[in-house]
Amino acid sequence: MRPAVAMPDVFGCEPAILGGPRAVPQDHADLFAWPIITPDDERAVLQVLRAGTMSGDDVSQLFEQEFAAWQGARHALTFENGTTALLVAMWAAGIGRGDEMICPSMTYWASCLQLFSLGATPVFADIQPDTLCIDPDDIERHITPRTRAIMVVHYCGHPCDMEAIMAVARRHSLPVIEDVSHAQGSLCRGRKAGTFGLVSAASLMTAKSLPAGEGGVLWTDDETIFQRALAFGNYRRNATELTAPDLRPFAGLPLGQIKGRMNQMSAALVRTQLARYDRRIAGIQSAMNRFWDLLEGTPGLRPHRPAAGLGSTMGGWYNPLGHYLPEELGGLPVERFIAAVQAEGGRGGRGCNTPLHLHPMLNAADIYRDGRPTRIAHSDRDLRQGPGSLPVTEALASRCLGVPWFKHDRPDEIALYAAAFRKVALSADKLAAAPA
Repeated sequence: MRPAVAMPDVFGCEPAILGGPRAVPQDHADLFAWPIITPDDERAVLQVLRAGTMSGDDVSQLFEQEFAAWQGARHALTFENGTTALLVAMWAAGIGRGDEMICPSMTYWASCLQLFSLGATPVFADIQPDTLCIDPDDIERHITPRTRAIMVVHYCGHPCDMEAIMAVARRHSLPVIEDVSHAQGSLCRGRKAGTFGLVSAASLMTAKSLPAGEGGVLWTDDETIFQRALAFGNYRRNATELTAPDLRPFAGLPLGQIKGRMNQMSAALVRTQLARYDRRIAGIQSAMNRFWDLLEGTPGLRPHRPAAGLGSTMGGWYNPLGHYLPEELGGLPVERFIAAVQAEGGRGGRGCNTPLHLHPMLNAADIYRDGRPTRIAHSDRDLRQGPGSLPVTEALASRCLGVPWFKHDRPDEIALYAAAFRKVALSADKLAAAPA
């Protein structure tokens, strides 16, 4: 139970953007600093550096074992970044030329653009307005004979509705790939994200809640998937660890033509980060939930988090968002709201990704130089999805905003940042009337 903390009384205060006093008199930079680097982290990285084993794999394999145990998986395999880990997951799941993979458009591009390297293409499904994760019902609408897999993204730490998604996948005999880049440690009804699908992968870059500096990891319980992942991008280890009869003849060369290993300074760092990760995300969850609890009842703002009592959590709350309801604030544009929060000394911003299905790269780029858009180069029909095709996704530009990402649960300081948001919300009429 979080201790009660009174939020400063901001009712009637003039907004700072209109000349009033700031809700946050001074910034608390260390409240947000990430990653947290300790002497243990430094010693681990220096040990690799001084040993000259940056391109080895002994430390990486130790992390793989520890991460697999933490995740509850049989196998884990590291890569130089999450983009490669996801590419390997796609190929390992059987995606190839002419295939389609269903995924959300509201995500970072590395959830799907690697498909072009495999001769395949994404088909975008809409999202649920509350979770901002892929909508199971809309997945089913897009399944065709060419669909080879479903990619789910636990967006900004919020777990997907995996029970419904897996039911769709079972009905159509499709593998599910989980992109857990935003959600290491998130729980979906008591079960970790990344334990539902055939294969999962995640980025471990510096900004992620489980940081390696740069890196990626793939994990699975399936021996065939693991063997295919080794064969695709780890030429050194596949020379000795490949046992699958259909893959063994190619041992020693990577079928994906990539050198996918993680730099061991990153592996050393993420090992020490993982050892503290559960404790750290517990603090982050307490802090973020405190922020939203303080804002309960504030007009125009709703938390992006699972409902209480479901056994679901947001992990490390990577890139935390809030739902913005302009109709409760006299139609105040989200950009004006964000500018006012920033003037208060608060931390707010535009949090959502630009929808991929509307980007010219997904509609007009001819990467293969074969005279037609790469999106449909190997398709039997035009798969491009224009404006209006994914209405929930497209509406998010004006209905979400980024909120502070607290790394420590410091009640008095968190209350100041919550006050900045509440003060602006309660001043919406003044802000709407004033010139921008």
